[in-house]
Amino acid sequence: MTDRNLVDLIKPLVIEDGFLDTSITNVRLMRSEKSFPRMPLIYSPGLTIIVQGRKIGYLGDREIHYNSGHYLVQTLPLPFECETFASKEEPLFGVSINIDPALLSELVSDTTESDLKLSVPYFPMSSVAMSPDMEEAVKRLIRALHDPKTAKTMGQSRVREVIFEALQSPQGDALRALVVNQGRFSQIVHSLKQLQLQLDQEVRIEQLAESANMSVSSFHHHFKAIVGSSPLQYLKRLRLLKAQMLLNQGHLNVGQIALVVGYKSIHQFSRDYKRYFGAPPTKDKQREEVAV
Repeated sequence: MTDRNLVDLIKPLVIEDGFLDTSITNVRLMRSEKSFPRMPLIYSPGLTIIVQGRKIGYLGDREIHYNSGHYLVQTLPLPFECETFASKEEPLFGVSINIDPALLSELVSDTTESDLKLSVPYFPMSSVAMSPDMEEAVKRLIRALHDPKTAKTMGQSRVREVIFEALQSPQGDALRALVVNQGRFSQIVHSLKQLQLQLDQEVRIEQLAESANMSVSSFHHHFKAIVGSSPLQYLKRLRLLKAQMLLNQGHLNVGQIALVVGYKSIHQFSRDYKRYFGAPPTKDKQREEVAV
């Protein structure tokens, strides 16, 4: 059910469709009057709180539904596909909070290794119903944005409170696992960080597996179980999403972008790009409509 109080709080802050950076670090507001079909996206680790409207995320064979009264907990920077449902009469409104690893570490510093349930699989992307305490924390965060002095003085405290409430949710252990060096989840997190730094390099799965202290077969198994795709599929999608971002910035040509994201063949890059996004890079111009 849509919380009219939350809608009334956020509505005057974001007038145009798209993402709006706020005066509070790592906090953005979102708005969309239009529905968007299923399309490739990537979010940074964080929380996406839906105030009005709804979304469906597709990760591997999983569907993640999140609508008003729910929020998405994303613990890994995963390429996924997202479908947005909104209208001019009832725009989608939401709050996006990128998780600062230092803040998260501070909040879970009193968590011992024995607190984490190693036998429980941590899903990198899950929808969580807002608890009453989380709802109040989100309201306090949005209210702070109405006053520059409050945002400057209390903004980070409000963010801290929201992340604290997320840690109390059913996905709290998945968030803790990001900063507690323990278990397969943590090892795959480290591997993803390595891949993000190697977009323009040749990647050897054997080296990633060795770095994660796993055999190649075990690494493939755990990587796919957590990420929803093989390591090479993940890397290809990451490269293509990075290429789309660079293309939209307009500073580099297609050939330069292909090299930046690790392709040696421009023709192969163009084929992969068209297969993933539905249009070749030469025609995929920056959209006037911004998908949130």
